[in-house]
Amino acid sequence: MKNVKLTLEYDGTDFVGWQIQPNGRSVQEVVEKALGTLLQEDIRTNAAGRTDAGVHARGQVVNFKTSKEYSLGEIQKGLNALLPEDVAVLRAEEVPDDFHARYSARERSYSYHIVRQPSALMRKFTWYVGYKLDSNLLVECSRRILGEHDFQSFSKNGSATQHYRCIVRRADWEITDASIIFRVSANRFLYGMVRAMVGTMIEVARGYRTLEEFEDILRAKDRSKAGMSAPAQGLFLEEVVY
Repeated sequence: MKNVKLTLEYDGTDFVGWQIQPNGRSVQEVVEKALGTLLQEDIRTNAAGRTDAGVHARGQVVNFKTSKEYSLGEIQKGLNALLPEDVAVLRAEEVPDDFHARYSARERSYSYHIVRQPSALMRKFTWYVGYKLDSNLLVECSRRILGEHDFQSFSKNGSATQHYRCIVRRADWEITDASIIFRVSANRFLYGMVRAMVGTMIEVARGYRTLEEFEDILRAKDRSKAGMSAPAQGLFLEEVVY
C-alpha cells in the first residue's frame, strides 16, 4: 500500500464544507469520488482541517492509501481532469505509512480577508466592512491571543473536543486603506475559532467592546460572551506544517 499526500486548493463557495454531509455537496465527497474513479478503489481520505461551509483553502492537505501503482504525476493529472473546476490538486507526494494529514500536523495557518469598499470581483472571498475601525485596537487584540490559552469562548457550542487549549504562534493584522488581512498560526484550531475571533476583534475596533472586555472574553471560556462570527467567505486555510 502506498500512502499519498495531496495538497489541495478549493473555492468553498458552493460546498457545505470539507466533511461529507447528507445536506449538500462537500469537498471530501468530490475528492473521494474522483479518487475512486481514477484508482477503481474505495478510497477514504484524512484531512488536515475540516473547513466549514463557504471557507476556502490554498493549502488543504489530505492523505489516502492505495494499492494501485500509479505514479504521483498520474494521480495529480488524473485527479485534476476529474475534479470540478472549484477544486485543484497542487501537489501529490508519497509519504511514510504512519503519516496522517490531521494527526501528524504541527501547525496550521489561516488568513481572513476584509475589504473596505464593496467589490464585485472579491465578494465571494472577502468580508466587506464599511465601518470606521481603530486599527490599533485590532493589533492590541491580536497580541492578547498569542501564546497558549483556553479558547472555549471562541469555539462553536457543541464542539466535540477533549480540551480547548491552543498555542497561537502568530496573530497579526496587515492593514491598508483598501483591505485588512488577519493572519494566524497555531498548533491546532477549534471549530469556528478564527471566525469568532475576527468577529469579536472587529467589534472591539468599532468601539462596541473595550480591549479589557476582549481580555475578559478570552478568560470567560463561554462562547456567549464573545461577538459574532465573521462571515465564512473571508476565511482561507493557507498552510499546514508537518
